[in-house]
Amino acid sequence: MMKDNGSWNGQTALFLAAVCGQTYVQFANEDGTFLVPDGYKLAAAIKGKSYGDLIGSFGFVLESEDTVIVAFRGTVTVSDWMADLNAKQVKYRPVRDGGATHAGFTAIYMSMRDQLRKSLAPLIDGRQLYVTGHSLGGALAALAAPDIAANTSGRPPVVYTFGAPRTGDPAFARMFNRSIPHMHRVYNTRDIVPHVPPFVCKIPRSEKLYYYVHVKGGRMLSFHNNSISANHILDGYFQELAGKEPGAVKAVCSALPGFCPLPGYL
Repeated sequence: MMKDNGSWNGQTALFLAAVCGQTYVQFANEDGTFLVPDGYKLAAAIKGKSYGDLIGSFGFVLESEDTVIVAFRGTVTVSDWMADLNAKQVKYRPVRDGGATHAGFTAIYMSMRDQLRKSLAPLIDGRQLYVTGHSLGGALAALAAPDIAANTSGRPPVVYTFGAPRTGDPAFARMFNRSIPHMHRVYNTRDIVPHVPPFVCKIPRSEKLYYYVHVKGGRMLSFHNNSISANHILDGYFQELAGKEPGAVKAVCSALPGFCPLPGYL
């Protein structure tokens, strides 16, 4: 991955989208194996609990000589879907005055928080830290980033998310926006997930209203792949970014066959 100053970088976005793709490979393989890009090694696998306390792989931490990457996967299981639907809000406890966040996403993040902090502790050594995720993984990245910024000695992470839902209330968004200088929230205008939960969310059989807003850094894509799911899957995001960054595709994809979800690099 190219070294950058945290500002938007198309090659970095393409690389991190490919890394996010490997979080799904990790989950699908019983032994948790996946393709680790050249120059990196696996520092830790991240396990968490979704609805019903079902434990599973939610991503990993990679390290290279000059960077560390935390990557989270999106929704895969029925248990994940049940967590996604739990749109009540709970206090965001990792940061003081952090507002309120989606109860289902937050429960998953808090179940892995101690493990993630222990994994990162020896890696916070001046290297640039990136936090990334797709879909539900983008929400987990949004929850992890201000926690890391506030409760470690390193620089605030640079965050790239793809097709992420709204994660918290206006107070959470304000805290996040103050805490994270470089946020790149990539979304497809035809993807339904970035539009949920709705700005005003009412839980069935309850009169309470919850307010959801996106954090900063929205970067709009617009592609239509003929179905709700196809407009959301990571492959679509990767291919759209690849079309915008043709010069970066070879640099990101050619060294490791299968790393990129792109025809010709399978």
